[in-house]
Amino acid sequence: MPTVDIDPDELRELTGHEEKSDEELQEDLFGLGLEFEGWTEDDEFELEFAPDRLDRLSVEGVARSMRYQYGDAQGVHVPSTNSADWTIEVEESVPDERPYVTGAVIRDVDLDEDGLDSLIQLQEKLHATMGRKRAKGAIGIHDLTMLRGSPATEGNPTIRYVGVEPDEDRFVPLDADTEMTPGEVLEEHQTGREYAELVSEYERYPAIYDDLGLFSFPPVINGRRTEVSTDSRDLFVEMTGTDQWTIDKMLNIVCYALAARGATLEDVRVEYHDGELVRPDLSTKTKRIPHDRIESILGIGLDPDEVIDLAERSGLDAARSEDGATDDDESTITPLEDRDGLEERGGTEGSSESEADDAASTDDLVYEVTIPPYRVDVLHPLDVIDDLGRAYGFNDLEPRYPEVGTVGGRHDRSRLERAVRTQLVGLGFEDLLNFHMIDEEQNYERLDVEPGTDAYGTGEPATIKEPYSEDFTMLRTWTLPSLLQVLENNTHRAYPQHLSEVGFAAKLDETENTGVAEGRHVGAVLADHEAGYEDAKARLQAIARDFDATLETPATEHPTFIPGRAADVVLDGEVVGVVGEIHPKVLVEHDLEVPVAAFEFDLKALR
Repeated sequence: MPTVDIDPDELRELTGHEEKSDEELQEDLFGLGLEFEGWTEDDEFELEFAPDRLDRLSVEGVARSMRYQYGDAQGVHVPSTNSADWTIEVEESVPDERPYVTGAVIRDVDLDEDGLDSLIQLQEKLHATMGRKRAKGAIGIHDLTMLRGSPATEGNPTIRYVGVEPDEDRFVPLDADTEMTPGEVLEEHQTGREYAELVSEYERYPAIYDDLGLFSFPPVINGRRTEVSTDSRDLFVEMTGTDQWTIDKMLNIVCYALAARGATLEDVRVEYHDGELVRPDLSTKTKRIPHDRIESILGIGLDPDEVIDLAERSGLDAARSEDGATDDDESTITPLEDRDGLEERGGTEGSSESEADDAASTDDLVYEVTIPPYRVDVLHPLDVIDDLGRAYGFNDLEPRYPEVGTVGGRHDRSRLERAVRTQLVGLGFEDLLNFHMIDEEQNYERLDVEPGTDAYGTGEPATIKEPYSEDFTMLRTWTLPSLLQVLENNTHRAYPQHLSEVGFAAKLDETENTGVAEGRHVGAVLADHEAGYEDAKARLQAIARDFDATLETPATEHPTFIPGRAADVVLDGEVVGVVGEIHPKVLVEHDLEVPVAAFEFDLKALR
C-alpha cells in the first residue's frame, strides 16, 4: 500500500488543533482510513492510505480531510480563480505519443521548508501513482518570475509546448552545472537515465519554451533556471501526458494543496490547433443516490438531515433531488480514451457534470450529491456511501445477525483449499497469500515464456485497460511468478526456503461466458542448496496420495525448467500442471544463487 510522510506539528497547525497529542492524531487518522505505520527518521508520521484517495498524498490534503472530520469545515469548497494571463500554445510538432498539456499559475504562495518538502512529496507521489511513474502524466513546477512569455496576439504572455530533435537545443537541467541537449540528458544525467525509456523511442522529444528558450524537458526534468525555492512566491505549474483527463485531475490536486497554504489560483489558456481550454478545470460532478440504498448498505436508519450532514462532513454537498433518477449499480464510467476529444477534454467551463441514468428508485427520497474537483476516486454511488459511513463512524455501527433463516458455512472449494493448505504446511511449506495482479514482464519474460503457447501457465492474459500502476497490469496466469518474486525479495534470509500458495489465476478463454477462465492453482517452491526434481515430486506424491488421486509424471519440455528435469503433472489421467527444477537462466533473472525445485497444478484436479 502507498505511504505518505506527514509532520504531526504541521498537521496540527493546518487543522487548527494544536491541543491534539500524537496518539490522538493517530486515532483520528485511523478513522479516515490512514493507518500509522511508524516514525520516519525525521520524526514524521509514516501513514499507509488507500491508493484511491490521491488527494491525501500531502499534509494539506490530510489536514483538509481531518477538518471535515472535526466539523471545522463542511461541504464542497471550490477555490476561485483569477482570469487567465498566461497561455500555453501547443504546436503541431509535439510528439503524438504525448500530445496533452495543462497548467495553472499560483500566486502569493508562502513556501517555507516544510511547505516545499510537502510540495515535492506530492509531486513525486502523484508521479508514482496516477502518473504511472511519469508515463501517463508528469508535473513541472517553476518559479514564475524566472519565465519570460512571448507576447501573444491578445497581449498575454505565452509559452510553447513543442517537439524538438534530440540535439536541437541546449539547457541547464536541475542538479547540473553545464548545458546539455535533451539527448545528452538521457545519456549523462542521473535523472535522465532513470526516465530515458519514456521518450527515447520518440522521433521528437517533448519540450517547453518561453521567450528565453528551453526550460522544461517533460517528462524527464526541468531546467535549473526556473527551480523553485523557499523564496519563490509565484509559480507556474505545467503537466504533460498521454491523457487530458488524468493530467487535469492531477493539476486539481496540486492546486488544492497550494490553495490550502493561502495561494491564489490563476487560470491558464491551453491552445490546441483545434480549440482552446481554460485550466484548471474546477467543475464538479454529481451522483444521485436513493435514501433507502444508503440505509441498506450501512445497515442503519438515518434522517434526511443526518444524511446531508454526513455528506457535508465528508467534503461533499447533498440536497434532496427533484426527480427520482438515480445512479444504479451498472452506471457506466466514461472510458478515458473517449475523453481525449476536445469536447470531452474541456466540457463547459464552470458547469457540473451529472452522471445520472434512467433508473428509477423505489423510494421517493433521492439525494443529489456534489463531488469536489480533487476527488478522482468517486466513480460509483457506493463510493459516496462509503464516505457517509466513515463520517458516521464505522466503529459506531452495531453488529447484528442478518434476518435470514440459514446458517453460513464454508463453500466446498474453500474447504478443499483449506485442506490442501494444511497438507502443504504439514509437508514443511510456509503458506503465502500473494497479489492476484502482476505485470507482463514478471508473469512471462522473467520466466522465459511467451503468452499463448502450449506450456503450462502461459495462457493469454486478462489485462487491465487503465491500470494505475505499471506493476499491476494483468491477472496472473499462474502462481509460480509470484513465488519466485518472494524468493527474490528474501535472498538475505537463511535457507532452506520452502514456500507454497493456493491462489487465484486467470487466462483468456473464449469458451467461458465472461471470456476469462478463472481458477485456483496450487504452487510450491523449494529453495535449497540440495533441492532437486525428486524433492518436489516426493511432496507432490504425498499430496496426491492424501486426496486419493493417481499421480503420473511423464517427461515434458517447459522453458522455465531445466530440460530433462521437468515433467507434466497428470492426476487421474488429466494433465493439470508441471513439476521440475527451475532453469539457471530464470534463477539468475531473480538473483537466486541456490537451486529451486517447483511444482504447480490446478486445484480442481483434487476434487
